[in-house]
Amino acid sequence: MTIISAGKGASKYNIHITGKNLPKSVLNSNLGKKNKILIITDSGVPKKHIKKLKELINSKSVHTLVLGNGERSKSFSSFKKIIDKLFELRFDRSDVLIAFGGGVVGDITGFSASTFLRGIKYIQIPTTLLAQVDSSVGGKTAINVPQGKNLVGAFYNPSLVLISTEFLNTLPESEYKSGLGEVIKYSFIGNKKLKNIIEKNPEKIIKRESSILQTIIEESIKTKSKIVTKDEKESGIRAILNFGHTFGHAIENSNSYNQSIKHGEAIAIGMLIELKISQYLKYYKASIEDGIKLIKKFDLPSNYKDFLTPKKIEILIKKMMFDKKAFGNDINFILIDKNGGFVKKISIKRLKGLLNKID
Repeated sequence: MTIISAGKGASKYNIHITGKNLPKSVLNSNLGKKNKILIITDSGVPKKHIKKLKELINSKSVHTLVLGNGERSKSFSSFKKIIDKLFELRFDRSDVLIAFGGGVVGDITGFSASTFLRGIKYIQIPTTLLAQVDSSVGGKTAINVPQGKNLVGAFYNPSLVLISTEFLNTLPESEYKSGLGEVIKYSFIGNKKLKNIIEKNPEKIIKRESSILQTIIEESIKTKSKIVTKDEKESGIRAILNFGHTFGHAIENSNSYNQSIKHGEAIAIGMLIELKISQYLKYYKASIEDGIKLIKKFDLPSNYKDFLTPKKIEILIKKMMFDKKAFGNDINFILIDKNGGFVKKISIKRLKGLLNKID
């Protein structure tokens, strides 16, 4: 088992990564026998996993709340459902929430924990690759609103993150591929070791071999934990973790989060568009074909040109204007150069011109 630390001071926490069963002793050391526990999960998590988790917990008061599967559950109505449940169970500040599922479950559980009684403890146990390599680490919590993705939320770290690659054996193929989009992101923003690993081992990764999965999860988390520890609230370097996300979130929002395009798929398209902008502005010297080949190796979409018709450009820019990365008439993008990712502010007027020139 590998242990990586993130955060600092009172908000520091450990991330445990294993290819075996969840470590019972580690889990229960963060739970009290007399505390009430609410496991928040979704309909996409196999019941056998939920049953097994409940059997690991020593507390005599363990409850479960199952949300719908997908981005549409990251909403005010789901948030209210959680808060109502906490009042029904008479939770107090000593009780604990467990986020058991993908990124949606982790985000809304963390947000609920940050607001209920002005903050209660929560634990992340991610069951999807995307959540394991990205959203379970860093303390970003949020819900979606019609104006955009993750626009209502808080920075609130979990007390513990437990990751087991065993959960990935039952993950649907589309969800698994979606997670690989975030892994590829880390390889572009600066983790050259990770890029070398995924370029040389596509077959092992596609087959979900446990040893290679542990390696790419560890490398992804090492990159993220180092960045978020330096910049917990995205006032500086943490912004590079948004590579591909400015366009990616706009694509998801324009599709009303209807799952016709998964998060990692939208990020793959967003990365290619932002690579093209980097290339056009002469920051990215390599061929865009390198990025396309890498994304295609894992059967992620590379049809970025389909999203750059004049009509779609207007729609995406309108969505981006409500994004957290928008400042007045400018939008922050993460572009790529020989050293990795960096923040570049681009005006709406210039952005339209750039997008219409991309071939």
